[in-house]
Amino acid sequence: MAMRYPQGVDVAAAVAAGFVLDRCEAVPALIGKPDDFLIVTGLAGTARDIAALTHDSAQIYTMAGAMGGAVMIGLGLALARPDKRVLVATGDGEILMNVGALATVAVMNPANLSILVVDNGHYGETGWQKSHTSLGVDLEKIAIGSGIQRTRTVSTEAELAGGARLLREGNGTAFVVLRVAPAEPPAYKRNFDPAACRNRFRGALLGI
Repeated sequence: MAMRYPQGVDVAAAVAAGFVLDRCEAVPALIGKPDDFLIVTGLAGTARDIAALTHDSAQIYTMAGAMGGAVMIGLGLALARPDKRVLVATGDGEILMNVGALATVAVMNPANLSILVVDNGHYGETGWQKSHTSLGVDLEKIAIGSGIQRTRTVSTEAELAGGARLLREGNGTAFVVLRVAPAEPPAYKRNFDPAACRNRFRGALLGI
């Protein structure tokens, strides 16, 4: 299926800047078997990526409206349940809202936490304006400067396998930036009932 570009997006500029991968293919390739993780997502695109990948299953908690909170929720989960592998899947706009969280993650450095940033260089939730990463901001360098030692940027198909391994390895928090084209995420309608989502995720967290 061809990628669907929103009206007004400068596709040529995005390609020239290296935002070319199809998120509908690259996100599943990086994550592999999603059942191996407890997953917290940012809002908008990554919430739909993960809901579509898992069929909105109990082990995911997708955000809506609470921009900037995904990384810290994931950190709390990783510290509370060191026996579980925790994945935060979020976007460039969501993580830019709270980049200070990366410093706290680096200091705590839980070995069971992985952060995947799906970076399309745009704010897809508010009208597809160019985000800071289209204008020169490098999220991997911010993570490195914050003290996270295991990082990678994936922008080609050849780099997907290495990124997938990093998300699953131990010995400290992993941070992977996946640069994708500014195209629409999967057209998947997820559950927006907060109480129901909280209760089912609690069951997955506690194994009940």
